[in-house]
Order: sequence, then structure tokens, then C-alpha cells
Amino acid sequence: MCGRFSQFHSWEEVHAYLNIFGAPRNLPARYNIAPTQDAVVVRHRAEGRALDFLRWGLVPSWAKDNSMAARMINARAETVADKPSFRGAFRKRRCLVPADGFYEWRGAKGAKQPYRILSADGGMFAFAGLWERWDKGGGEPLESFTIITTEANGKLAPLHARMPVILDPADFERWLSPDLAANEALDLLRPAPDSAVDFHAVSTHVNNARNDDPSCIEPLEDGADDDV
Repeated sequence: MCGRFSQFHSWEEVHAYLNIFGAPRNLPARYNIAPTQDAVVVRHRAEGRALDFLRWGLVPSWAKDNSMAARMINARAETVADKPSFRGAFRKRRCLVPADGFYEWRGAKGAKQPYRILSADGGMFAFAGLWERWDKGGGEPLESFTIITTEANGKLAPLHARMPVILDPADFERWLSPDLAANEALDLLRPAPDSAVDFHAVSTHVNNARNDDPSCIEPLEDGADDDV
């Protein structure tokens, strides 16, 4: 699964990587994004690719309330086209979720070691995501998203059985297009090559979702983790 991730690249870097349109925006550096928090996503519009802030944890348009959001942070690639919560968005409301890395935990319960997974070249990547608009709350419509996961590649399998779908930049346009058939979209949901990712241990400082600072991503020196 993917339960925490980071977004700290500048507007200029995100703009260049994802070819988005619109005036520059102030993007807060986020080192520890947690479920139900807002994050940057990129969606298709007639003018091109647009950047927006959406809530992490998809709430289907038909939901009676938004209480399910925290349980809807991930959608499995194997069932996303059929599961009622996701199939409508999968057909027409796909998005990109830019990220600088994500976190997984390994070890026995109560003593799990967090790891940061990042691009092997140190740059950013984009997760395959879905978005929805829910407007049954009586106030402003809630726009939310989920991150699609697939089986982990060989390099990350020792950390976790699942990983986010990391799209190749050559597939961005196809993924975002509402005209792409569902079966063709499914073909894009595959594990990233082992050579595309790297990982290192980080401090348990990242365990607390209130901690959102650069120390969350710093490589852990052997024996240096006293932050519990």
C-alpha cells in the first residue's frame, strides 16, 4: 500500500516535469503527507494539464457521507475497474499524483522500521491516481483522490507486498485522457522496474503524521534512531 508520501519540489520543477499550464502557484513543501490531508494532483482539462489540491482518501459521488475517506487512500490495480467505489472514476476521472518519495514500514509490530522509497535518479515521479467530486455535504463540494497500487517489484518486495503505480512520463497523456478505454488504462498499471527506484531507512520521526519537516526524509545513520 501507500500510506504516506512527500511532495516538496518547487512549482518550476513540477511544471517542467508534468507540463502543466496556469500561473505559478505557491506549493508548500510537504515531507509527510498523511491520509485525509490535502495534496497536489494533476488533472486533464480542455486547456491542458491542471494542478489542484485535493483531499487524500476518495469519497465516491454516491456516498451518503465522507466518513469512508480514510479507508479509500489506495485502489488495487487488480480490482479498480470493477469495484463500485472506483470504477466510475477509473473510466473518466484519472489523475497524476506527483511525489518525491513514499514510505513503507518493515519489521515486527511495535518495532517497525520506516523506509523512504524514492526515484533512483533523485528526481520526482508520478503515481497513477483517481479523483472524485462529492457534493452531498451541504457546503463546498469535496474533491478527493486515491492512489492506485500494484504488486511490488523485486527491489521493494522485501519492504512490502504492494507499491504505488509509478507511471512512465511517456504514458502521462494517455493516462489522463478521458477517451482512453478502460482495458488500455489497465495495461498501464504495472510495477516500476527495479532500476527506477531506490530506498533507505529513515527515523521513526516520520511515524507521527504531525511531523512534516526535512528530517522525515533524511537517511538514517546506523544506530541513530532514538526518535520514538
